[in-house]
Amino acid sequence: MYGTQSSAAPTAPKPHAFAGVFTMLAPQMAALDRFLEGQLAAFEPEIRAMVDYCIDTSGKRIRPALVFLSGWREADGVSEDLVRAAAVVEMVHLATLVHDDIMDSAEVRRNRRTATREFGPTSAVLLGDALFAHALHLATHFPTTEVCAAVSESTRRVCAGEIVQTLRRGSTDLTPADYQRIIDLKTAELFRVSCFLGSRLAGYEDGYVGAADRFGRHLGIAYQIYDDLADFFGREDKIGKTLGTDLASGKMTLPLFALLDRLPPREKAELTLEIGGGRPAQPSLRMRQMLDLGVFDTVEAAVREEVGAARAALNEWPGHAPTRHMLLLSDVLLTQVASLRPVG
Repeated sequence: MYGTQSSAAPTAPKPHAFAGVFTMLAPQMAALDRFLEGQLAAFEPEIRAMVDYCIDTSGKRIRPALVFLSGWREADGVSEDLVRAAAVVEMVHLATLVHDDIMDSAEVRRNRRTATREFGPTSAVLLGDALFAHALHLATHFPTTEVCAAVSESTRRVCAGEIVQTLRRGSTDLTPADYQRIIDLKTAELFRVSCFLGSRLAGYEDGYVGAADRFGRHLGIAYQIYDDLADFFGREDKIGKTLGTDLASGKMTLPLFALLDRLPPREKAELTLEIGGGRPAQPSLRMRQMLDLGVFDTVEAAVREEVGAARAALNEWPGHAPTRHMLLLSDVLLTQVASLRPVG
């Protein structure tokens, strides 16, 4: 699926899309912040400061945005149900970030020390567990069990994806299909359930809920591919987290798959050793090779393919209020990918 390089020149979408979408959601995001801050009292006094450290407002909040956008109704104000659902998925996401940073030995997240560096890895593991548990507790507050069932299943699938990826670290025996499966579980699942919950709680018909669900899944896959590209081509001061961890931790991603396919045998063997931990990682060298060998173009084309599939899911629903806003968010992602390409 991701082995071919697009011959068409990429066309970057308008750069104002990001600001437009998130300015529109300012009342919803402010309500979400108030709700999350109000949850601190539910945690034991001994860990409230730790939870507060994780619940900050500096993240991109893509998953809550998907809840709000997929449940958008032009005449409505801020929906309490959508705010609660957004809090649930954001708290699950925060828990996964805490655990990810432990496994990646990451130093920086959202432009400050990670929870594992601030509190130690043992406490951070348990902190992530507490966030997971509270997210599921919040999900039980809806009058239907559907929300709790959807969130608990998604949480399990996210954890399964992380487990599979962890067990396969340092190995180049993965296939692109294995990679797709991992990112479908560990990243796309929360994007998918965010769109499912938003459209379902807003009362949209089953057909549209299914379309929003598919949109979220494909957008989530596209986002993870972008994130894997950013690990090589991003700037920490802009991305806001430790980069270069995929190669150093032996995590096979699409950029590395494409590079291995293009390198001559001797250099391929050297890169395989780096992935397996047999020699120090050389991310700067690999980034140059990715540019020289067209890997960046191939990975960018893969993002565009998934974004195209996401947009296609909503093609039959142009008249629904959420559709144009969700499509704008897909434009945001294409803008972010285009911005990674080095100039000169």
